[in-house]
Amino acid sequence: MSSTAVPSPAPSGPPAGGAADDGLVRRSPVRRLMGRPELGSVVGAIAVFVFFSAVAEPFLRASSLSTVLYASSTIGIMAVPVALLMIGGEFDLSAGVMVVSSALVSSMVSYQLTANTWVGVGASLLVTLAIGFFNGFLLTRTKLPSFLITLGTFFMLTGLNLGFTKLISGTVSTKSIADMEGFDSARALFASRLTLGGVDIQITILWWIVLVAVATWILLRTRVGNWIFAVGGGADASRAVGVPVVKTKIGLYMGVAFAAWVSGQHLLFSYDAIQSGDGVGNEFLYIIAAAVGGCLMTGGYGSAIGAAVGAFIFGMTSKGIVYAQWNPDWYKFFLGAMLLLATLLNAWIRKRAEAKA
Repeated sequence: MSSTAVPSPAPSGPPAGGAADDGLVRRSPVRRLMGRPELGSVVGAIAVFVFFSAVAEPFLRASSLSTVLYASSTIGIMAVPVALLMIGGEFDLSAGVMVVSSALVSSMVSYQLTANTWVGVGASLLVTLAIGFFNGFLLTRTKLPSFLITLGTFFMLTGLNLGFTKLISGTVSTKSIADMEGFDSARALFASRLTLGGVDIQITILWWIVLVAVATWILLRTRVGNWIFAVGGGADASRAVGVPVVKTKIGLYMGVAFAAWVSGQHLLFSYDAIQSGDGVGNEFLYIIAAAVGGCLMTGGYGSAIGAAVGAFIFGMTSKGIVYAQWNPDWYKFFLGAMLLLATLLNAWIRKRAEAKA
């Protein structure tokens, strides 16, 4: 952890060195565990896993667990940077449609220019990062709530996705790019499958693991991680001690944009065509996964690992309902119930940890 002096709004990072802290660790390691933001989500994940293992016999099959992990990764890739953004005290309601915007730009640039699909992939990366920069820049310039800024971006992207797709292709979906040069190599990076022990593993699971590892390293082992916790705990106080608040928040929004680009390319190269109306509502899944994982809505507290566990809970629930042969119409009810229960559990655990500190 960097030695830069910044506010410490939450006990979510590793404790600073010192005799008092070392004594606390030796006396009561349980207290450190109780103070971890992802503890509630881990308990919830164990409960959900045990429950569906008992009520749905196919749930424990290797192929089923692979499907669960894939469903979790499609949410988790976005939930991780969204969690960092929430720790920084902000939201992004445009994240769901940004994924589709990324895929649409990649597809239409490649098709219209009859270029190698990697040209479209590169153009999509630039455009998507520009959207993230726009969100962060407008937020820091106007001082408006991120809810309003990104809600406006959400509606603009929704309209642009539909309007440009119909203008260029004449329909609400893009043309297939499966026969274009570079498609196979791009699919290998974004939408391929690996076989381990006779079980197919989607490459998005690897993307997800890498993003969780990088995000955790940033939060707990770098100066930038200090800055993220600090601006989430109090932007004005952080600015007063030299934290680059503007750069930190813009960087967080660009992190969400990068993950949206990865998810968008996976969507495109999995199906080779994109429906312009997809993605609406997915932003709530990302936010809920982060909240279930222990991120506070008020900022300054949370972890990337917790967001990953929150996404895993969603993956288990969505597929567990299918394996249990229940009516899938109840899925969103379970999402809402999990959000409430996890939030209450996280709040209880945090209060107990603070009371014993």
